Amino acid sequence: MELSSTQTHLLINTGMSVLGFLFLLNIIPKFRDMFVAANLYGIDMSKPGRVKIPEAQGVVCGAVFLIIMFLFIPFPFYKHLAVNHSTKFPHNEYIEYIAALLSICCMIFLGFADDVLNLKWRHKLWLPTMASLPLLMVYFVNFDSTIIIVPLPLRSYLGHDVNLGVLYYVYMGMLAVFCTNAINILAGINGLECGQAVIIALSVLLYNFLEMSGPYHQAHVFSAYFIIPFLAVSLALLYYNWYPSQVFVGDTFCYFSGMTFAVVAILGHFSKTMLLFFIPQVINFVYSVPQLFRMVPCPRHRLPSYDPKTDKLKMSMAVMKSSNLNPLGQGIIWVMRTLGVLHVEEEKEEKMTCNNMTLINLILKFTGPLHERTLCVILMIIQM
Repeated sequence: MELSSTQTHLLINTGMSVLGFLFLLNIIPKFRDMFVAANLYGIDMSKPGRVKIPEAQGVVCGAVFLIIMFLFIPFPFYKHLAVNHSTKFPHNEYIEYIAALLSICCMIFLGFADDVLNLKWRHKLWLPTMASLPLLMVYFVNFDSTIIIVPLPLRSYLGHDVNLGVLYYVYMGMLAVFCTNAINILAGINGLECGQAVIIALSVLLYNFLEMSGPYHQAHVFSAYFIIPFLAVSLALLYYNWYPSQVFVGDTFCYFSGMTFAVVAILGHFSKTMLLFFIPQVINFVYSVPQLFRMVPCPRHRLPSYDPKTDKLKMSMAVMKSSNLNPLGQGIIWVMRTLGVLHVEEEKEEKMTCNNMTLINLILKFTGPLHERTLCVILMIIQM
């Protein structure tokens, strides 16, 4: 049976991704001392001892991804480069490919800058917006489709489709910001950032294969070209980041993975569907809003607390004075406490402690202390 050109290109892409996976498995340990010597290391706060663990390994992962994608460029377009080929060169598809790589490359660079310079949160909101502008410009030039299909239960009220106009571009820009920061917010234990990215990538890839026979065939092929190499390099990084972690992925990987998902969602025409793969991240963000927007005091680190006696993790707590809380903060705490999703302890002198508002701490509230690996597996199951 003769393979189609699409199948051939996907096989080549997969082969190059496997080589990238094996290459990363080999080189990540070799960068350990280099990163530690450059003070790019962290201390695992959920382990006994003070071992230096190299951080920002997402930049190595991202670099190999870009190499794979650069080397793959000729294959989808080689037939159109032949002198005697009669079809017109697909400039639109080529520009999409280059713009997607430009946005991802920008986020790898900005993520590494964040790991080195420890940028403030307000910068983390603006950087993905800037990096997504080439992507949105290409979408505007090539498609400029701002019509969304209305979900079945709402069609009797809104009709079959709705034209959002400029609001659709606002949504896509916000999607890029959300994807790049959502994985970063749901983090803090070995294997979590990389693990959730791998599961989302597998979900996207399965969705692409299911939809390749539909009307957006080329868009889903384009998405698969990016997701297969991303999945390969992420699996290699996960191998070293899984418990007990030998490397930390850093903000670089969170930005890199988030922008990759935003790229394939926007240019693959499934930006709304992508949010379905981010449901745990959406829940974590909504639950974290009171602390992220300073309605309730937010400590610098919201990681779960480590108990060396039991080698387990338990909820980390935020300490505050009741008198310092504004009415909005008091109301939020009362509602969340009433709903049973917040552990609050009242102390003397108007002091109050409550668990930090992350999905990780919420799980620990319901389960009690857990071993770090067990906690990560539960989060991976929720992600699936």
